[in-house]
Amino acid sequence: MSGPKVTPPPAESPENPATEKARVGFIGLGSQGGPMARRIVEAGHPTTLWARRPASLEPFADTAAKVAESPAAMAADCDVACVCVVADADVEQVVTGEDGILSGLAEGGVIVVHSTVHPDTCGRLAEAAAARGVAVVDAPVSGGGQAAAEGRLLVMAGGDTAAVERCRPVFATYADPIVHLGPLGTGQLTKLLNNVLFTANLATAAGALALGRSLDVDPARLAEVVSHGSGASFALARVAAAGGTLDPMASRAGALLQKDARLLSAVAEAAGVPAGPVMRAADDALGIMEHPR
Repeated sequence: MSGPKVTPPPAESPENPATEKARVGFIGLGSQGGPMARRIVEAGHPTTLWARRPASLEPFADTAAKVAESPAAMAADCDVACVCVVADADVEQVVTGEDGILSGLAEGGVIVVHSTVHPDTCGRLAEAAAARGVAVVDAPVSGGGQAAAEGRLLVMAGGDTAAVERCRPVFATYADPIVHLGPLGTGQLTKLLNNVLFTANLATAAGALALGRSLDVDPARLAEVVSHGSGASFALARVAAAGGTLDPMASRAGALLQKDARLLSAVAEAAGVPAGPVMRAADDALGIMEHPR
């Protein structure tokens, strides 16, 4: 089985001139989606936005972005429609609901699902989209709002190669690297695995610092040492910065990590595959954060 493909964009040359910038629509202007959309606008892509809350659009008042009255109207004005809302139901509503993206996107368009959702959700959307000659790419992201603002998000893409490559110049405005994992849904699976592993690492990091405290090893000093050793991890840094507890993480991200653990568990169960120790450790972290799976 071949590994992930990281394909550079084709070089510009007289024989291969730069193509006209895609028209982009964007829905989901939150802490991460907002900076992503701004990077698209600033890169010169004609951009149309839609949001349920007018306040989400206020930061774009000084940009060239247009505002649509509905997802359908937004889609009618774009080639690539990006969705970065939270839950599966929200994604399906803005894509296939009344006045949804599919009502307005022309044949040949691409819908990009940046949300972290069940792979089956992307499959249902792709089936509905195919009937209208529209492609779907699942492209969840990792890194957060600051990484988006700096153009260094990680994009994990799944879908038809031609559709992914069509979207790559848009992704490149806010992401590096951009990894095409394979068929539709593989981006979602990869993001879920990443998030569950992070959750598991939170449990082991918090547990190690708590054990050190019980053995009279200062948790801050322990974290400082381990951060330079083989036990270092992103999760350890986050737990140490929070004073050795998961309390701040629980209030900010507990519900989202719970959602992703539930999604991955459901996928594994449906496939008849044991989730194994990573899920057990993730469950420990979710229990500590009072967001049990």
